Amino acid sequence: MAPKIPRFTHEDYEIVDRQVPYEGIFRLAKYSIQHRLFDDSWSGTFSREVLERPSAAAVLPYDPDLDRVILIQQFRAGAIADPQSPWLIEIVAGCLSGNEKPEEVAVREAEEEAGCVIQALHPLYQYFVSPGGSNEYLHIYVGKIDAANVGGVHGLAEENENINVLNLTTEEALNMLAQGEIKTAPAIFSLQWLAYNRQRLPELWQEIT
Repeated sequence: MAPKIPRFTHEDYEIVDRQVPYEGIFRLAKYSIQHRLFDDSWSGTFSREVLERPSAAAVLPYDPDLDRVILIQQFRAGAIADPQSPWLIEIVAGCLSGNEKPEEVAVREAEEEAGCVIQALHPLYQYFVSPGGSNEYLHIYVGKIDAANVGGVHGLAEENENINVLNLTTEEALNMLAQGEIKTAPAIFSLQWLAYNRQRLPELWQEIT
């Protein structure tokens, strides 16, 4: 028998106070909160700091005819603590702006960051990236492309982007994953999904219109 999981809603917590001590590209908010407990009583008021940033979309470009994937490599300040290198291997990603849909961002960022034209998309996952301290929500897709002439260095100079495009066979990418060379969650999730599901993709693609 499956365990009974309590179902809480937005009626089960209260924001007592919210302050914004810092706002730049991201916003740091300090919340004073109380919420319902599992025994149906209420907690005392406590503080949590939340890094607030827009939702984002990421896409793994994949060529089903050539069985090749496109990964990207770029410097990440948050990975300076990595003992090997802060240049990480990732999949294409970008933040939603205004009323953009996640799939629109996936298509746009694939062209900006990797020079890829997305022909079709299939959604893989949606999840909170690190809800212990951030509200970031990510949508991940796999995108159908023609990888024959994809490569080079891309990115927007005005955003200080310098992005190296890696045009790999699927097996090369999966070997890199197995050897621990890929350390970003969206790339890990999407490559693992592709490893088990790429034969099913022809029936899953949703054409871009």
